[in-house]
Amino acid sequence: MDLEGGLGEAAVVPYHGESVEAVTAYLEEARARLEGAPASLQGRLARLPAEGSRAGRAALEMALFDLWGRALGAPLWRLFGLDPDRAPPTSFTIAMGDPGEMAGLARAAKMPVIKLKVGGEGDLSRLEAVRAARPDARIRVDANGGWTPAEARRLIPELARLRVEFLEQPLPPGERAAYAELRGAGLPLFADEPIKTMRDVVAWAPYVDGVVIKLAKSGGLAPARALIETARGLGLQVMIGCMVETRLAVGAASHLAPLADHADLDGPLLIRDDPFSGLDYAGARLLLPEGPGLGIGRRV
Repeated sequence: MDLEGGLGEAAVVPYHGESVEAVTAYLEEARARLEGAPASLQGRLARLPAEGSRAGRAALEMALFDLWGRALGAPLWRLFGLDPDRAPPTSFTIAMGDPGEMAGLARAAKMPVIKLKVGGEGDLSRLEAVRAARPDARIRVDANGGWTPAEARRLIPELARLRVEFLEQPLPPGERAAYAELRGAGLPLFADEPIKTMRDVVAWAPYVDGVVIKLAKSGGLAPARALIETARGLGLQVMIGCMVETRLAVGAASHLAPLADHADLDGPLLIRDDPFSGLDYAGARLLLPEGPGLGIGRRV
């Protein structure tokens, strides 16, 4: 979306309750509320609807922050007082598939940090194949809530043996109590899908070692930063993540990357013909935008 020259992107992810209709409804309501709002960033943010599509709010908030940074002539990371060199390297995601296929993709990627999507029969074979193909790689695993507690108990020691760094969302969000048994079993646990608000961070803190924060889930840069600060206060690790988004939304998230322990900001590396530029990669290293605001523009 384009708001007076400020850019934003909404990731419509159905399993987060998002739809094109919900995003559109949020944007229409927000535009009406912004009419006559104070010109300041805070004045406009205060007018945004509190309820409705978080993805829609994230898109509109990106545009407002973009306008703010453009007016001040500086990238957001500088206005936030952050050091771009402190951004952690991004992982590179490999979708769940045949073990040999996943191993081949891992070998071809040549990225130092790999995130493996699992959550089905044969997961251990997938992990062993990738580890054999990439003995040097840092490997993380995302089960997307696809395991039962019994499967998680069986597989976590194997993941530790294979030098997996941490395990993301092994069980469905509704199995939160079961995380207490798994925590401390040899592998740090991260929650992703249920982490949308500060209340969620507080509720999950006793059960996991870290949380995954995404703009599309939290509703934008300001809410995401509040979640990061809440997680820090509770002693949790933080991974800044993304959906399969372009350099526009992922570039926006990258401005918060220096606050995170881990990054999973590979969305632009997983799509073709990205229409935006400004966020670059040197292997796994994030080269944060240097232009004002989001620092993201349309390719010409």
